[in-house]
Amino acid sequence: MHVIVVGGGIGGLTLGLMLHARGIGCEIYEAAPVMRELGVGINMLPHAVAELAELGLLARLDEVAVRTRELIYTNRFGQEIWRELRGLDAGYEVPQLSIHRGRLHGVLYRAVIERLGREAVHTGHRLTGVAQDGRAAVAWFDDGRSASGDAVIGCDGIHSAVRHQLYPDEPGPVWNGVMAWRGAALSGRLLDGRTMIIAGGIGHKLVVYPVAPPDGERQLINWAVGYRLGSGGTPPPRREDWNRHGVLVEVLPHARPFHVPGVDLAGLITASPAFYEYPMVDRDPLPRWSHGRVTLLGDAAHPMYPVGSNGASQAVLDARCLADRLAATASVDEALAAYDAERRPATAEIVRANRTGGPERVIDAVEAAAPDGFERIDDVIGHREREAIVKGYARLAGFAVDQVPTGQVPTGQVPHGELPARRAQRG
Repeated sequence: MHVIVVGGGIGGLTLGLMLHARGIGCEIYEAAPVMRELGVGINMLPHAVAELAELGLLARLDEVAVRTRELIYTNRFGQEIWRELRGLDAGYEVPQLSIHRGRLHGVLYRAVIERLGREAVHTGHRLTGVAQDGRAAVAWFDDGRSASGDAVIGCDGIHSAVRHQLYPDEPGPVWNGVMAWRGAALSGRLLDGRTMIIAGGIGHKLVVYPVAPPDGERQLINWAVGYRLGSGGTPPPRREDWNRHGVLVEVLPHARPFHVPGVDLAGLITASPAFYEYPMVDRDPLPRWSHGRVTLLGDAAHPMYPVGSNGASQAVLDARCLADRLAATASVDEALAAYDAERRPATAEIVRANRTGGPERVIDAVEAAAPDGFERIDDVIGHREREAIVKGYARLAGFAVDQVPTGQVPTGQVPHGELPARRAQRG
């Protein structure tokens, strides 16, 4: 079997490694002329880290990531709403990782080159068309070349060309009215150097956490500020682009209302060598991803608002599921249909939940009831109600402690065709 992967981002590279570990050949076609380590910080939740660990990547990730210990939700005044341990400290067998997206991409890309060979990755190939018959699927690119395989998998992001081929009349991404600015700066340690803070609700939010191991007393700190500029339900003012540079005078007014102990937000923003703006957009869930020998994965399949730390994590879970189905089923059409049936409903629920704030909805609830702050959080919303919001989202997204697989997690390289057997589930 040979698979054509369109898109060399986190989802596409992970799928390549997953397929290789099962003895399935693949080639990855990326539109960018070169692979570069771009972006800002992201979080990888334990259910996704477990899959990357099974590929033998945990030791490499630990060199460039932070094992997140704690998550704190506050209002914009820094008053604590919810605090919980994360990763190993919360009882998982694998950590939650806070990491710069570019460094995660670099770890995956280097592993692909080592295991699949440099010839398996083709840059500068922008998809222009896809077709199939009963025997193969073919992808065409803008240089006139084509690639044929048993399946074509669109891992090419929110503006997926493969998705457009399948749904040519689908409208573009819809903006919820929130503009986000994101960057990273070297600074003093944030609290213990392993804590993530989220302050404010979905309409005016701050996210801050370290994304690299400390270097003495300094550490790379990721920050994000979101502010509702419009009513939503409309196209964004500018096409979303993770590489569009932000403007200091536009973001600083939206940063000043936050007063979170231990966070010098204005200092972080002004110390950032560059930062980026991105309108918060998603797409409506599709009725189908898989069409015969063609399917979608990651942001091409289920772009979602960046709340709950689920975008990249769900792409990793997609890759595991799809690789398993292709390895276990002789019929490619049946394998892709089974993958669709398992992953599409699950991710559609997360997309919908993220539209209402995901776990961060607990902050919105508190701010609606106590916009000027509070003396005791339990007088505003009780512990059980707060727990139901936060823990309920974790279960919906599949990373509650008893949902994450257990068992031996390798840390070295996984040779070709020697992926460990699927670990048992807790519970």
